[in-house]
Amino acid sequence: MTGTVTTAAAERRRFVAPARGDLTAAGFAHPLFDGLSAYGDLIQSPEWPGIDELNARLPLPGRRLIVQDGMPAVDGLHYERRVAEGRIATRPRNWHDLFNALVWARYPAIKAALNARQCLHIARSGSHRRNRAQEALTQFDETGVIVQVGDAALIQAWDRHDWSGLFPRQAGHWRRGDIAIAAVVGHALMEQALLPGRRLVGKCLVVCAETGADVVARVAAAIQAGEVLENPLELRPLPLAGIPGWHPRQDAGFYAQADYFRPLRAGRVYPSPLIIPRR
Repeated sequence: MTGTVTTAAAERRRFVAPARGDLTAAGFAHPLFDGLSAYGDLIQSPEWPGIDELNARLPLPGRRLIVQDGMPAVDGLHYERRVAEGRIATRPRNWHDLFNALVWARYPAIKAALNARQCLHIARSGSHRRNRAQEALTQFDETGVIVQVGDAALIQAWDRHDWSGLFPRQAGHWRRGDIAIAAVVGHALMEQALLPGRRLVGKCLVVCAETGADVVARVAAAIQAGEVLENPLELRPLPLAGIPGWHPRQDAGFYAQADYFRPLRAGRVYPSPLIIPRR
């Protein structure tokens, strides 16, 4: 799927991913890649993995990657309909589509739920019209991050876009895992993270749960049921460079940069987090 990544105003021009041969180890050091450690060789090796290699290597139950080469003209199917039939159109030698394949392997329940909801809306509205729910699904697919909190009170500063309150004043909670990135779904975020220092913004769903809870399964079930992602305004923007330890400069002046750490818009209210009851 295609979409846009929200960044600081100066970084909003169209993104062009670096060539594979131009990347160094620093290009893969961003914490956004931590969840893909099992597939590190597929992104860091000098040569691009082929589609057949990816199909042999990745756990994609019920689905396989196919080369995207004039596919709509061949079968007339919408991208999402084709995915629902088990074929994920993929551009070879393309970072965006490689990360998409890796997210399918890492979080298949999330990706399958997103696809099922997209197909539901396509069936209702047709393939040439997009409603607000489809926009939300796409934004999460491209830039989505799942955040786990041990106590819903920890996100009160986030509700107000009080970024100093969320990040430096709660640095201990981040370090202890009371607030934590549970999963990175957005393959466009990963693509942009290939450029070190780029200030990225994730679009987040939040789950209130104790450590060890299956947060990803809870989000997948909520997407499948239409409990979330019916409107893009449900998604909380999270300036990822503000997370303690995620950027080399995190002084007061950094958090005061309103073009990146944006103030709350008048009338903007975020939904309560999803809940996994304590055992």
